[in-house]
Amino acid sequence: MNVGVMSVVAQVAAGLAAGVHVLVFVWETLLFERPGVHWGVFKVRTEDVAPVRLWSFNVGLYNLFLGSGTVIGLIALNTGNESIGRALVFYTCGFMVLAGIGLGVSDRLALSRPKGTGVIGTISQITPALVAVIALALA
Repeated sequence: MNVGVMSVVAQVAAGLAAGVHVLVFVWETLLFERPGVHWGVFKVRTEDVAPVRLWSFNVGLYNLFLGSGTVIGLIALNTGNESIGRALVFYTCGFMVLAGIGLGVSDRLALSRPKGTGVIGTISQITPALVAVIALALA
């Protein structure tokens, strides 16, 4: 595969990773109190929403910052600031992969919710970011 194709793969995957993180920000920070979100997405019981609200709000902001950093990196990459753009995308997507591993470990340990309920979230967080990091390293 040539460098141009790898660059496109990296950018599309990074855009998907950013989108996932911005969506999760909306769920965790803006819509968490809705049953379709706190239970439907995160498997947090209604009676547990108040005790974890500070956590969800704060973690949502982390997700927004990661997604925004990736978008800024993609903009830089495509506006003549290639080294800054590559560094930002590589760092934020690498962070997403590591955080996803942490999410997977917490799921396997059944921390705060039933074991196995975080598999989809873990895969969603890791996969596009990992594809972006690998493609960026090869581009």
